[in-house]
Amino acid sequence: MELGLFLLRITVGLTLAAHGAQKLLGWFGGYGIAGTAGWLESVGFRPGRRHAILAGVTEIGGGLLLAIGLATPLAAAIVASVMIVAAAIVHLKNGFFVTSGGVEYNVVLGVAALAIAFTGPGALSIDALFGYADGGLLPGVTALAIAIVGAAGQLASRQLPQSAPVAG
Repeated sequence: MELGLFLLRITVGLTLAAHGAQKLLGWFGGYGIAGTAGWLESVGFRPGRRHAILAGVTEIGGGLLLAIGLATPLAAAIVASVMIVAAAIVHLKNGFFVTSGGVEYNVVLGVAALAIAFTGPGALSIDALFGYADGGLLPGVTALAIAIVGAAGQLASRQLPQSAPVAG
């Protein structure tokens, strides 16, 4: 079981960190800050550069924390929150399956991160070294609540263009 949790944390955490590196550093075929800023501006996150930097740092930081099993419930909340925002802004309109650009990938990463908060990071984690390797209902529900509140705050900060008034 411990190796399974370790593999899950590493996979989900490093996947999210790689996405952050695409945004922040332009690695792995990413657009870097400038390209990410332009796209974020186009979906209502202004100023785009600030949001690009925050998105990249959040994804790298949350992903690495989850991967090493440090502050695991918080890391899981960060991952889930990012996935909620990505699903809501980009993928939900495309349905469920990733082959259509849907939310499938976001759901799997977000729920996997939350599952880690509920089960705990396991013995092969930094949290375990500090005696905090337990999961349970409280860390899991807390991570879920933080994810929802964080995503709602981010989504509420969008500045969508006003639609033109309809002539009557």
